[in-house]
Amino acid sequence: MGHIRNIEEIKAEVRRLAGKGKIFRRAKSADVESVLANLTNKDPDLWAAQWSRVARPYEQAGDEHERAGRFEEARAAYLQAYTYYATGRYPVPHSPGKMACLLKSLELYEKAGRYFVPALERVEIPYGDKKIPAYLRLRRDGSKHPTVINFGGIDGFKAEAFEYEEAMQRAGLNTCAIDMPGVGESPIKASTTAESLYSAVIDYLEQRSEVDAKKIAMAGRSFGGYWAAKMAFVEADRLRASVVWGGGVHYFFQETWLRESTNAESYLMDHDVARCMAFGVNTLDELAKIFPSMSLLTQGWLDKPSCPMLIVNGKEDLQTPIADLYILLEHGTPKSARVFPGGHMGHTPETVPTIINWLKKEMI
Repeated sequence: MGHIRNIEEIKAEVRRLAGKGKIFRRAKSADVESVLANLTNKDPDLWAAQWSRVARPYEQAGDEHERAGRFEEARAAYLQAYTYYATGRYPVPHSPGKMACLLKSLELYEKAGRYFVPALERVEIPYGDKKIPAYLRLRRDGSKHPTVINFGGIDGFKAEAFEYEEAMQRAGLNTCAIDMPGVGESPIKASTTAESLYSAVIDYLEQRSEVDAKKIAMAGRSFGGYWAAKMAFVEADRLRASVVWGGGVHYFFQETWLRESTNAESYLMDHDVARCMAFGVNTLDELAKIFPSMSLLTQGWLDKPSCPMLIVNGKEDLQTPIADLYILLEHGTPKSARVFPGGHMGHTPETVPTIINWLKKEMI
């Protein structure tokens, strides 16, 4: 198992990522330094309180701009406040303070969303006796449009799809953001049968007048890539395309990889907590008993027909083995793939444009 960072190492990594990567990519250096100066230990509620402190002035500024009719400024301020509340719940809301940050982050994202183009619509999709909260951004011009269902992984909740959805919207695609099973507001935990959640989302979108029911796609990031891969098989006839971006398929779920990749150098903190929370267990030992059954090879999916699939990852990924990209290519329907330099998800300036261009080719 990898090295568990101490508080000083966490602070150094946050400083490195500020304005560049992960949930810290929209953070401003002065705000980050203000938080780090007050982080004296790894207590999750201290973390939450400090990020909330720097969020509040932006929240207040957003309210002032909104009252004055300065809607572009309100949108920007609300997004900045959202960024810090979301950072406060990062990676997962496993304490009271972090749960409070999650709720505030959703509130602020929805406030900002009033001024997105197209505007954000929060819906609750029927799912048995439960509901699936989703963020829709649909063109309302009387036509039906191709639509992409977006979701992240164990720590990338639905609002974190924002930048990717902005790129999709510019390409002419409607978007629908949800939480993968076991995270955020998902009504169920991750399991071998949790794909039913995604089928319910497709059912709902097919009924929306703004959606072309023949052009629904999925884009799953990190652990979400697993669900994008599984759904490409499960809903091969209803999905037009699926992007598997950094997702595990088989080797990822083996106990050896689970233990080796937890606390990978590329993950900031509490990787074990985030993975366990998604499945509703408390320890890696419990998770190790469940994990192998998630393999799509073990479940018998890989040689079945699939919708068109694009598989993307970084060559040196320490969180998801690159071998899982190749095992998808070695089975079943021929697929598209792109391996980028670097680590988890292969973030480069070309990565998102590559994904968007492939989706446009398949969808428009």
